[in-house]
Amino acid sequence: MKQSPKQICLDDMKHRILTLDIAPGADLDETSLSENYGVSRTPLREVLQRLAGDGYVEMSDNRGAKVASMNLDVMRTFFQTAPMIYASCARLAAENRSPAQLAELKLVQQGFIQALQSAEPVAMAMANHRFHELIGEMAGNAYLMPSLRRLLVDHTRLGQMFYRPAAPAETLAVRHASHQHDAMIAAIENHEPSKAVDLTLQHWDLSRDRVERFVRPDPLSMDVAANPEKQHAV
Repeated sequence: MKQSPKQICLDDMKHRILTLDIAPGADLDETSLSENYGVSRTPLREVLQRLAGDGYVEMSDNRGAKVASMNLDVMRTFFQTAPMIYASCARLAAENRSPAQLAELKLVQQGFIQALQSAEPVAMAMANHRFHELIGEMAGNAYLMPSLRRLLVDHTRLGQMFYRPAAPAETLAVRHASHQHDAMIAAIENHEPSKAVDLTLQHWDLSRDRVERFVRPDPLSMDVAANPEKQHAV
């Protein structure tokens, strides 16, 4: 079935935000978006409201719409909350998953592996997004799902760094993440909730260090003492 311009706009804006094609905190000009997607202002505002409800966009009466920011308060809450939400979803997924959902999870993992082999960081990030979103759907909990989706918006944006390894050790970490996906699938398939939780927390720890490094990079060198001309600089 052919998608409507409104649905195309919604899906494309989600993708552009997740892949950082539109930067966090960027203002969204309704006139330009309306022209680009071929939709009038009323359906565009409905799209923006949907995006706001899912955590992609922030809206205010005075400033209009902008992409959800990733400021200090947001990141602090993200790191506090993510392991609890992911672990809870994993436990319930192992208890409640359906055969159809399990089959889809395996297909998503195949796509992740293909993207890994092709060294396509955006494709890996998007496959990882769907992998964890599907685990949330398996959990079947109406209270957890909105929180998970909001977490995944920021996790996927931050994850762009994880899937662009800059050293051999980081490349190994990405491969290890793929193996963890396989182990998580097996635990969910075998109805092993405790094992699924343990694997999920290990998986979170693996990506957390890399994500934190993006948020809190090493300081720039201040080797003042090595330069005699600068020893007395204020």
